[in-house]
Amino acid sequence: MVMRNCHFCGTQIEPGTGFLFIRRDGNTMHFCSRKCQVNMIGLGRVPRKIKWTNEYHAIKQMKKQSSKS
Repeated sequence: MVMRNCHFCGTQIEPGTGFLFIRRDGNTMHFCSRKCQVNMIGLGRVPRKIKWTNEYHAIKQMKKQSSKS
């Protein structure tokens, strides 16, 4: 079984769970929860600006490391 990552928050999705969204152009997007799906598709939010996503924490960590050196 393949473990997939959520396209919004970056967490791993276990097989048989989550949501699959297919765009009109054929791109597939996997979401771990309805919360992630609504934030990305319905509300048009960017993951790097939402505090509970992995991408936000990765950017915050890079900024922290660059300020130390």
